[in-house]
Parts: sequence; C-alpha cells; structure tokens
Amino acid sequence: MKIAVPNNGSIVNQHFGMSKSFVIATVEDKKIVSIEELDATQLAHQHQGLADLLKKSGATVVITGGIGGGAISGLVQNGLEVIKGASGEYKDVLQEYINGTLENKDVTCNHHGEHHHQ
Repeated sequence: MKIAVPNNGSIVNQHFGMSKSFVIATVEDKKIVSIEELDATQLAHQHQGLADLLKKSGATVVITGGIGGGAISGLVQNGLEVIKGASGEYKDVLQEYINGTLENKDVTCNHHGEHHHQ
C-alpha cells in the first residue's frame, strides 16, 4: 500500500492545494518500508494534476490537513481514499493510520477570503 501526504518539511501541510511536495510512504505488514518525496511545485492548485501525480505514484490513500472540495473530487474520481484533518509530524500521522487510530475529520478549505485551520 502507498499513502500520500502533503508535507511541509516533516509536518503535514495544512493546505493541500498549495503543497510544494508530497511524501509517498510504502507500507507493508503494518510497517513503513520506504518514504519518497515528490516535487509538486508546478502543480499548485491544479487539482487534477495533483490527483494524477499521486495516482501515478501508486498511492491509494491521501492523508491531508485542510483540503477544498475540488481537490477532494479530483482525488476520489481517481480512486483515491481521502483522510482529512490530519496534523503534526507526517510519520506520526502515517503510524496512526496504519494502527487504525487516525480520525477522518470534516475539514475543508474554501478560497474566499481569509481562512485558518484549527
């Protein structure tokens, strides 16, 4: 299984569409066996481009902080499961998902005016 997480260094990026990179974690037997980082700088706010990039990487799950409805639609249309509302160190978040303890929160972004994620 491969899991994609938008990252800002070692932290889960809280704005999916503005992520400059994604980590792709390969999980086997409930263990992370490898992590690679994909550059997504050229795809900021290109929801279908990001969805295609993650699908091509082999990811089946996307774990993110805040994400807009258009991005969710693009990911789901590509057959990706989306887990929203994650925060903190991405390695910790990945482990929570593997352990079955990561909560899917109803966190979405809109791009109208200022918004802050809790």
